[in-house]
Amino acid sequence: MNIRGKNLVAGKLENGKTGKPFQATNPRNGEKLDPDFHEATPDIINRAINKGLEAFKILRQTSPQKRADFLETLAAEVELRAESIIRRAQDETALGESRLKMEFERTIAQPRVFAGLIREGSWIDAKIDRADPTRKPFKRPSMRSILQPIGPIAVFGASNFPLAISVVGTDTICAFAAGCPVIVKAHPAHPGTCELTAEAVIAALQKHGLPSGCFSLLQGASKKTGQAIVQHPDLSAVAFTGSLMGGRAIMDAAAARKKPIPVFAEMGSLNPVFLLPEALKKRSKDIATGFLNSLTMGVGQFCTNPGVLVALDSPELDDFLKHLSDGIGRIQPRTMLHSGIFQNYNSILKIFCQTQGVRIHTRSGITSNPARIEADTLVLETDYTTWCMREELRQECFGPASIVVRIKNLEELLSFARNMEGSLTATIHGTHDDLEKYKSLLQALETHAGRLVYNGFPTGVEIGYATHHSGPYPAASSAYHTSIGIDSIYRFVRPVCYQNCPDEQLPPELQDKNPKGILRKIDGEMTKCEI
Repeated sequence: MNIRGKNLVAGKLENGKTGKPFQATNPRNGEKLDPDFHEATPDIINRAINKGLEAFKILRQTSPQKRADFLETLAAEVELRAESIIRRAQDETALGESRLKMEFERTIAQPRVFAGLIREGSWIDAKIDRADPTRKPFKRPSMRSILQPIGPIAVFGASNFPLAISVVGTDTICAFAAGCPVIVKAHPAHPGTCELTAEAVIAALQKHGLPSGCFSLLQGASKKTGQAIVQHPDLSAVAFTGSLMGGRAIMDAAAARKKPIPVFAEMGSLNPVFLLPEALKKRSKDIATGFLNSLTMGVGQFCTNPGVLVALDSPELDDFLKHLSDGIGRIQPRTMLHSGIFQNYNSILKIFCQTQGVRIHTRSGITSNPARIEADTLVLETDYTTWCMREELRQECFGPASIVVRIKNLEELLSFARNMEGSLTATIHGTHDDLEKYKSLLQALETHAGRLVYNGFPTGVEIGYATHHSGPYPAASSAYHTSIGIDSIYRFVRPVCYQNCPDEQLPPELQDKNPKGILRKIDGEMTKCEI
């Protein structure tokens, strides 16, 4: 495992002047991990994005087949480095080997899924309105459009997914699939993992003769580094997964540019869970077990962690909470990803616990060790009036803690749903009769959440065609675009329309003979036929 601690610009290690050094830290024991890494200087950032723009001129013209072959080779190159990548990720994140192996499998599946997508070709959304020279009073021109890549993309790696939402995560893979170069800002908590994974990208690019400028990896622990990347004039878009504060800073920087660019940021989310009466009567113990597993999965460090639970005040709710308390009492505290997350978690918990009208219902019965940045599991309780009055309760607490809000009646339940902030998910546990009786609740949630989960739990996201991992602000900067799943590719393309363009000058997907054999919309009808 040879980690050199340098920035990678267009496939080459930077040996010149670098910025301030920093090191990764083993969160289990606080030990610093070799080697030193160095902040990317403005000059390094400038060259990385300039090289990306040069590479874009070539990459955007490469065939989908060549890009698909590259993605499959990339998956194979990452597999070759599995042992060293997982070992370093364990040291830098405290995530267990089994969790990292599962994440690794998802990571190498993504490029293969997108390879299949771009080979098939219909994702490009080819549309053709044929000319009608006989139309009165004006002739109708030939209009044809497809989606085209937009340019160099900056990807900010996530702290909680060092593999699947990082150097070769969904953002990077779908950008490559679309035909866009990528500049990755490595997460400072796991820079070694990022460097080892980046080697696989460089190797795959070289094997397929693609421009080295298609990929760069920039290190940095300073916010200034990220700001400088976002403000570079040749950048076309940003993909970010992280906190609301971090995402908002990037959004503001992108909007303040002379030429604003889109930021696709996945940020803060409370992911409320609603327990309806009949479901609680019939399944309180099972729901409590499932909720506890969801709450504590990954030490609560998931963007879909259930941060609030909403239910009508009843004996059945008391029974549910008793089952939940029994389980939490046996929870073994575990180490969080890094000290920053640990400190933020405990700071927000302190605010919750000191808020009048909030009480701790239960907490993990085994004493945690602050030196190992271990998180306590807590369930707090309040009423709807307090929830409405105290804005500080409505902030994301990134860790294994949740607030139970006792609701008096249907009016309060609907008020909660109609006034909640945008969320990645909303979960409903209900019987058939519950869902019929509380249909107005479900309709309210449709306007505030990106994914509605029925009789399940929100943690975990599939890489599917129907997946939508987004939601109204502050869950995401764009409720229309998913950051996970097949449709995530649409963040990095835009429609281009060709009017009365000669057939031989059109992209192959729009030519009369349909040489790619893809599904197209011709005069409003889906077909693979030639014209």
